[in-house]
Amino acid sequence: MCGICGIFDRSGNAIDRATLERMNTVLTHRGPDGAGYFLNGEIGLGHRRLSIIDVECGTQPMFNEDETLQIVFNGEIYNFIELRNELKSLGHTFRTLSDTEVIIYAYAQWDVDCVNHFNGIFAFAIWNKRKQELFLARDHLGIKPLYYSLVGGRLIFASEIKSLLQTPYCAREMDIDALAELFTFRYVPSPKTLFKDIFKLPPGHRMRVTKNDIQINRYWHTVPYFRKNWRESELIEEYQALLEDTVRLQLRSDVPLGLFLSSGIDSGALLAIMSKYSAGPVQTFTIGFEGGEKTNEVEDARKMARRFGAEHNSMMVSCGDYLSYFERYLNDLEEPVAHEPAPAFYFLAQLTSGRVKVALSGQGADEPWAGYDRYLGVKLSTVYSRLPNLITQRLAPQIAKVPFPMERLKRGIASLSEPDILTRFAKIYSFFSADMKAQLYTGIIKERFEADPYGTREALRRLQMDVQHLDPLSQMLYIDTRANLPDDLLMVADKTSMANSLEVRVPFLDYRLVEFIESLPPALKLNWLTGKYLHKKALAKWLPQEVIYRKKKGFAHPIADWLRGPMMPLVEDCLLSSDSSIARYFDQSYIRQIVKSHQEGKEQYMRHIYLLVSLELWHRNFLNK
Repeated sequence: MCGICGIFDRSGNAIDRATLERMNTVLTHRGPDGAGYFLNGEIGLGHRRLSIIDVECGTQPMFNEDETLQIVFNGEIYNFIELRNELKSLGHTFRTLSDTEVIIYAYAQWDVDCVNHFNGIFAFAIWNKRKQELFLARDHLGIKPLYYSLVGGRLIFASEIKSLLQTPYCAREMDIDALAELFTFRYVPSPKTLFKDIFKLPPGHRMRVTKNDIQINRYWHTVPYFRKNWRESELIEEYQALLEDTVRLQLRSDVPLGLFLSSGIDSGALLAIMSKYSAGPVQTFTIGFEGGEKTNEVEDARKMARRFGAEHNSMMVSCGDYLSYFERYLNDLEEPVAHEPAPAFYFLAQLTSGRVKVALSGQGADEPWAGYDRYLGVKLSTVYSRLPNLITQRLAPQIAKVPFPMERLKRGIASLSEPDILTRFAKIYSFFSADMKAQLYTGIIKERFEADPYGTREALRRLQMDVQHLDPLSQMLYIDTRANLPDDLLMVADKTSMANSLEVRVPFLDYRLVEFIESLPPALKLNWLTGKYLHKKALAKWLPQEVIYRKKKGFAHPIADWLRGPMMPLVEDCLLSSDSSIARYFDQSYIRQIVKSHQEGKEQYMRHIYLLVSLELWHRNFLNK
């Protein structure tokens, strides 16, 4: 796991080394074990190394035997041993044991189709001297980030946005359309970022850049199909074998590994499999929140660790801890998301990095397997839409008028009678309802909203078009796996872990597992009211029934209460002060009403306030400079 950056001047001008060094230095936290550069005329590549595989010889940038190919690479290729053997049989000679060198010769052998041979988490750039071409690629599900900008005849790229901002080429300006998308989806979907003219290479995509042409296309475009003539028992065995093989591959490392452990079934199953393949006790790590003891997972996680003989480590995050990091958190994250427990992942990574350099995580099973409440809502809304119009046109509006502080239920009700599937999804995702946005927005964002209140839905259109022939539940699972995960949860995991120089691996997002899950009929994912149906059946191989079917706690936290108490000074300073940046976009008097209603317990506006505060802190970190 590393940090990469680079500049390709398509006009042929030489790269300024000082600029490249600034870009690379700001990524030191991603790779404290070393720095490397390659500069040759119009191309400059930078690399910060966190050594995981071939610690002695895996330095970058790395080149092939005649130095016509140069690579900088962030991530891990899990099947690098098998690929190296295949490439050796095809005549290639290796100087190192690193997975980086495997990428070089895979590219030499298969050109840009090399990405179809990789199983891993990756973002890399290869300079081809003969073709005068820069080739960039990002892994199937966007586990590793890759940002770029095209400015002044130059392509600049990096693992983090702050690296791009070290150049004199990128302006610090907000993208207003992206802001509207943030307030619908709670994150900014690829390829946009909240910065104008700075983009994410979408998951499963590759880019070819020459002096005269730029091509971006998707290399992973498997569209779900549903199996026929299946037997549940055979599917369970196939999934178990795939999951075990995935964990076996992801345990490849030349440095110690650990596991983020909750009380849930996903990380519990990983612990069981890791214990089978590990020579000694697995190192496990858990955090909880002070003030949230009733719903914390710390004690249950400790019991899970004890069950498999793991060496367990835990800590409690206080409000003081959370507050002390929160203002710095947006600098690490680089884009706000409405994910209020997210800053706590920093403390989990901090705890973990004190003992190991790599951690596996149970993240990623809920989206493809329908593990969230919203998926039940989509299923119920499909049933509701089949009722007579006389009922649907009257029932939902009447229910919505009932005063109760249950924000998620209100969103679900608002979506019930919506006939357009993508608009229905937008209503489910957005905790700022259309009525709230109409009162909140001012200026140009209000004008664009009034022209089309649900126009932001188009950000997900390209993904929805892939699966428009499927049922609404399958469509949302497909979209969330390719948008919500990489642009929100995985981004948070990457940024907070790499702020602590820790690599995080996510076995449940091996692309083979995702393709398997998406081949199953929706009833095997959400069976009546039971989400993750076949997943739970399969995990019975490793976990007892009482663990598998006990009520899910999630990442419980007391942040709603903190926002009413010790965090109020920060809320008031960010949202209600005369110099608040968000007053440029939003009505402060309406924000005052939101804060007051939450403070008095009349409404549950924790997520709304959290997102607004995050946006203000982001603005202060990146734009008010």
